This record gives sequence, C-alpha cells and structure tokens, in this order.
Amino acid sequence: MRKVVFAINITADGYCSHTDMIADEEMHKYFTEVLRNANLLLFGRITYQLMVPYWPDVAKKQSGTEASNEFARVFDSLDKVVFSTTLKHVEGNNTRIVRANVAEEVLALKQQHGKDICVGSLSIASQLSERGLIDEYQFVVHPVIAGKGPRLFETVKPKERLQLDFVGSKTFRSGVVALQYRKHT
Repeated sequence: MRKVVFAINITADGYCSHTDMIADEEMHKYFTEVLRNANLLLFGRITYQLMVPYWPDVAKKQSGTEASNEFARVFDSLDKVVFSTTLKHVEGNNTRIVRANVAEEVLALKQQHGKDICVGSLSIASQLSERGLIDEYQFVVHPVIAGKGPRLFETVKPKERLQLDFVGSKTFRSGVVALQYRKHT
C-alpha cells in the first residue's frame, strides 16, 4: 500500500503562508528529496494555482538557482491530482482534476502500486487527516513569526486527538527545523 505524506512549511507561530518562509538552497534540496520518494502530488485549487505555472516555468527555463531548478524539474515530472469543483482546466498532461470525494479518491490511490503520495494543500491535508489517511507528517518549522496566514486544520478540525510517533529531525543552517512523524499505530 502506498504511503500518504504531508510535508508543509510552517512558521514558529503556526502559520503556513508561502510568503514568510526561508526558501534557500538547503530548503529546496530537502523538498526535492521528499518529492523523489513520490510519484503523485495532491492539491486543492488554491495551492495548485500557487505552484503551477510557476514551478513548471522554472523547470522549462532553468531560471532559478541550481537547487530550485532541480526541485522544479522533479516537481514538474510528477503526476498531479487537483481536487476542485470550480477549476475548469489544468496545465500539463500529467495533471487531472478530480471532483469526487477526497477521502474516497485517496483510499483508491493508496491501493495502487507506486511510490509515496504527497499532499501539498492545507485543505486536502486537513480532510485526509480527519479520516486518518495521512501516514507521515513532515512539519518544516521556520524561525519566523508571521502573525498572519492560513493554519493547519483551520477549515476541518480533527474529531479526536491524533497521536504521532517521532521519526526524526533535521536542522538547517538557517535555523529551520524539519520534524518527521508517523501516524501512531
């Protein structure tokens, strides 16, 4: 069975805004390795539109740093599923829109053969976590106080406490700390 991995950047005060994060070489390398273990990305409409066409353009033009260009190439190569009821079309031949129930679709995807399934959206992660469908959490905590932005479980609250087992951590030169947890069994 495939593993569902939710990896998210988060500020020290618990916000998940893309604008307040430290996006250096070390960070891009870290997330590139997360993506190398996957062959499918799950997004909601908002996060998808933040990521595409930006990263596919970087992959095509190789307009970033060495590490961000590699992240862009890996990101662009992966299959993507966008959960949306309003999006009319998506870019690329490796992306599809799903209008069905998120949990049911992910349960079916987990049964297929393949590498990890990465979740790149707060709303999708909240829905999947509520149903116990996320196998691994990677919280990448930035030494930033943002004071604003979206938060995990802001739209969908867990029905009960979710116990996690600590797997490991990595500290970056910038002061960012990546914390890795598995769903408690």
